Formats: sequence, structure tokens, C-alpha cells
Amino acid sequence: MSLSSVFILDGKGKIIISRDYRGDVSANCVDKFISFILDDDDTTTPVFEINGINYIHVKHQNLYILAVSTRNSDASMILMFLYKLVDVLTEYFQNLEEESIRDNFVITYELLDEMMDFGYPQTTETDLLKQYITQKGHELHKAQVRIPDNATMGVCRPDGIKYRKNEVFLDVIEKVNLLFGTNGAILQSDIEGKIKLKTFLSGMPELKLGLSDRVQFDNRMARGGGKAIEMEDVQFHQCVNLPRFEQDRVISFIPPDGKFILMTYRLSQTVKPLFEIESYIDNNSSSKVEYLIKIRSNFKERSQANNVQIIVPVPADVSSPKFRKSGGDVKYAPELNSIVWDLARFPGAKEHKMSAHFKLPSITSDEAPELAPIAVKFQIPYFTVSGVQVRYLKILERKMKYTAMPWVRYITKAGNYIVRTQ
Repeated sequence: MSLSSVFILDGKGKIIISRDYRGDVSANCVDKFISFILDDDDTTTPVFEINGINYIHVKHQNLYILAVSTRNSDASMILMFLYKLVDVLTEYFQNLEEESIRDNFVITYELLDEMMDFGYPQTTETDLLKQYITQKGHELHKAQVRIPDNATMGVCRPDGIKYRKNEVFLDVIEKVNLLFGTNGAILQSDIEGKIKLKTFLSGMPELKLGLSDRVQFDNRMARGGGKAIEMEDVQFHQCVNLPRFEQDRVISFIPPDGKFILMTYRLSQTVKPLFEIESYIDNNSSSKVEYLIKIRSNFKERSQANNVQIIVPVPADVSSPKFRKSGGDVKYAPELNSIVWDLARFPGAKEHKMSAHFKLPSITSDEAPELAPIAVKFQIPYFTVSGVQVRYLKILERKMKYTAMPWVRYITKAGNYIVRTQ
């Protein structure tokens, strides 16, 4: 990845601030970018090329954050950098908008210089940047601030952190994406996972994370028996020691202080439905429409889903709703043109039913309205649908040599859990 320049533009395309890293692109290139954007603002791709210059941009409120490059750079990496720049500026200024940039030119220039050098990303962690770029003083006082010697090796943590109680909270969060056809068959299925950490650790600890033996990275053989868990699109936080991971598959890292996402992954395996939905719609009458919805949980009885919500679209002109249900709360949400059925708790191997009756207007269109599919939301604690488990989380601080307590939690949520209706 290599950038030529970064521009921050207002909503009309005027340059508020810019940083030229390589001197191979003129600032006049912004004119072509703006003319391209204004021609078709609603459908403009974030990445395009004009006359040998690659334009990559993100929009934040009334600002355009634009990067240009004359090289064949990795566009996804540049987009990640631009989003990270937005996060850092928001962290510094609270609200990132045109006025906040104009009021903080010096800090913005310093951040652009520290986050990128000659077009290559450098330090992008806010906590580390705040050690030597502050809003009160715009100069870097090296005598007052000490950057860790291994900062260039992915360490996103300043020295001198101390806690009375050393703890680590780790969450394995998986989102299930399922698309059911009108006949109940699964048309699409995948799992999006991430491992989040919240650390309260003193000093400069090194953590080692071990996952289930069945976990398989990049088509390499899993160590344990049973069906392998084939992770795809694995991405690590920059604190992870990638050379060591490539060598022996150990996830070793020196964590930032506080919250961060250690890794994300995707599994394209076929998922057994956690909830099965059956829908029956009787719209044969011109004066009424009736719905019968059945939902059944397919996980074990000892597990329990929380905050289950079933959203059933209905025609926009219905009235006089009447409901019957075996549990939960049901309401008609006219702003959504939907029935919203909420079940606070849903044990495993359980079934609920809900019926709804609506009146239709006396004058209707001959064409039957096309309704959106049924959407399901839920959250199941202490459960992962993929089977990913944490085998160990070791914490080693070589100087202070304290004992820290790791806490591990598993959560499965609904992502795009969609059921098509006839």
C-alpha cells in the first residue's frame, strides 16, 4: 500500500486540509474527483480511476476523506486506513466536522504526519498517538514522553500502566446469516465471528490465545479429531505477532489498554437453523388478511435465547389489528408496515405461535403487494454455533509477574436471519 496524498474536503469539494506524501500528484486532481462525485453522488463507487490516478474516498457527515495514488495499491487497505483516520480524528475532536478540522489545523497535520510516512501507514492506534500528540500542546516533547522501543513491531500500548486488579474479559461473538426460501430450504448460510477483548492489565504483558484443536486456518490441517472448523477471511489486530502465528499458529500479542477487536473471521459452512419459522398467510378475502406464524427453537433445552424478535411485514393499508399468541408481546408497527413479536426469553426445544387478523380497505389494487421477508433477531449467551472454543488464555508479564484473571464469554446473535414468504 502506498498513497500519494490525503485530502479532507468539505461538502462542496473545497480542500480544508491536505498532506502530500510523495509529490507525484497535483492538488488539481481534486477537481476531477468532485466533478465525478457531483455527476452521480448516490451511486459513486468509493474507488475509481481517472487518467492514471486512483481515487479512494469515504464520506463522513459533511466531509469527504480522499486518498489518491498513482500506484496499483491495495484499495481495501487504503479504505481501512481512511476509516481509521476518521476514528482517530473523532477520538481527538469528539465530533468530526468541518469546523473541528478548521479549529485544529496543527493537530490534524501532526496526526497525518504520524499516521503515515512517505505514503505508508505508521502508528494508527489512538492511545499511542495521544502519548505525544495532545490538544493542549502541539509539539512533541520527547523528554516527557517515551514511546516503547518495540512500537514499530505492532505494540499499541504505552509504558507505565498500572491496575490494582488485573483482569481480561474476552468475548467470542458470532453472527448467523441465514436465508430461507419459501419452501423452508436454506438458500444461503454463513457465520461472521469476532473475538473482542477488554483488558485491565499492568505493565507490558504478553498474551497467548489458544482456540479449539478443530480450528483450521487457511486450509491447514486441524490438530484435533472431529469435523474441522474452517475459518476464512481471518483478520488480526495489528498487535498480533504475525510471524509467530505463521510459524506455529499461536496467537501471541501485547494488547492495547481497554477495548479492541483481536480478530475477525468467517465460516461458510452450512448452519443448522437455530430457529425455524413457518408462516401461513390467508389473503383470499378482499376485506381481511390473516397470518399464522410458528417459531421453533432447535438448540438444546439447557440453552436460552434472549430478546427474540420476529418482524413480519404486512400491507401498508391494513387496519384494526387483532392478535393471539402463546407467549411474548405482539404489536402492529405502522411506521414499519410490520407486525413486531417480542419474546424476552426463548428456551431450547420450544415452540410458540402467533396469529394476526387485519382488515383491508374496501377499494384495493388488483395487483397483490410484494412484501418483504420475515426477519428474526435473537441473542444466545454461552453458545457458539460454529463450535469455536477458547482452550487457554495465558498472561505473562515478565517484570511485574502478577497473576491475572481471564474471563471468557460466548454469544451468538442473529445477523441477516431472513425467511421468505409466498
